[in-house]
Amino acid sequence: MATRILLLTQWFDPEPTFKGLVFARELVAQGFEVEVITGFPNYPGGKVYPGYRLKLIQREVVDGVTVTRVPLYPSHGQSGLGRILNYVSFAATSLFYGLFGARKPDVIYAYHPPLTVGMSAALIRMFRRVPVVYDIQDMWPDTLRATGMFSNERALRLVGRVCDWVYRRSDQIVVLSPGFKRLLVERGVTAEKIDVIFNWCAEDVLSAGDVATPAGFPDASRFRVLFAGNMGKAQALDAVIQAAAILQQRAPNVSLVFLGGGVDASRLKALAMERDMSNVTFLPGVPMADVGPYLASADALLVHLKKDPLFTITIPSKTQAYMAAGKPILMAVEGDASDLVREAGCGVVAEPENAQSLADACMALAALSAQERARMGERAAQFYRRELSLKVGAGRFGEHFRRLRK
Repeated sequence: MATRILLLTQWFDPEPTFKGLVFARELVAQGFEVEVITGFPNYPGGKVYPGYRLKLIQREVVDGVTVTRVPLYPSHGQSGLGRILNYVSFAATSLFYGLFGARKPDVIYAYHPPLTVGMSAALIRMFRRVPVVYDIQDMWPDTLRATGMFSNERALRLVGRVCDWVYRRSDQIVVLSPGFKRLLVERGVTAEKIDVIFNWCAEDVLSAGDVATPAGFPDASRFRVLFAGNMGKAQALDAVIQAAAILQQRAPNVSLVFLGGGVDASRLKALAMERDMSNVTFLPGVPMADVGPYLASADALLVHLKKDPLFTITIPSKTQAYMAAGKPILMAVEGDASDLVREAGCGVVAEPENAQSLADACMALAALSAQERARMGERAAQFYRRELSLKVGAGRFGEHFRRLRK
């Protein structure tokens, strides 16, 4: 009989999520029977998606995956109260359905964040005696403090205590980086209970081979370093603009390309225009399904986050996409992310928020021969297939599910 997995996740397709339908579909392909408990799609805008309306329950079967949607308070704005109601309402309805509506599973998989999903899973485990695999994608309360979502230290300490309570009631904890594991061990979680399973990327949307250069992209006469994604405070891209100013003087053939949007995008663009930078190009964001040709047209791909202790244990999700695309990586994130690039031998490392270090790294990549860069890109793709791919990651989860089945 197939092992029954209950995937408990507040966010699921068509919402953007790391462990959505692609993950569930792969588990079905591995022989598991999968039911998803999730909410009605409203993230990130905070409004229920067209084609859906709140009701007591909605079931559908997608590619062999049973998706059960339960009601929640739709919200994802700046309001702290709205965000809390969003989290708590889904925890309550998912708990009720998990206790009284769902067929008893062999194993529960719970996706964090938010923490309230872990609380729901722990309570279902307690009453139905079902083991829980807890997948931690965001370290609370650290992220809440770093992003300013919560600044009340008493509230943050309470969140920390609830996290500890959920950890004790999880049978297996999975984290996305070695740094996450080290931090949990420091907080009293048994090391043997924690496994590092790296995230994968949306493999089906990445182009390979020859593709047409997208409109507005610099031509091949320049060495093109691409930053793709959100441009916000955490990305600290002022340093990259300063690096471009250095490059304009010392290596005018190097061009920096920014693809995407975010709260800092307009300001950064204005800053580049003020300095009359001919080596900086800003392109509007495109759907994930269309990003492949941009990655394929670049000569190197940039990851940059501000210097912050939290980011030393983080592996930004674009890292996996860049590796799968088979391009050299310029990694300007300290800690685990840089270690991954060094281990794979697929790029160069620069100090974040250090314009000179960033410029030097760009010039070092540009100075390599096309063959040397191609070998870097191939090492990136090989490392991704061997260590980070969907098949590898889902297979590792599958091993835990089979082991925990009673």
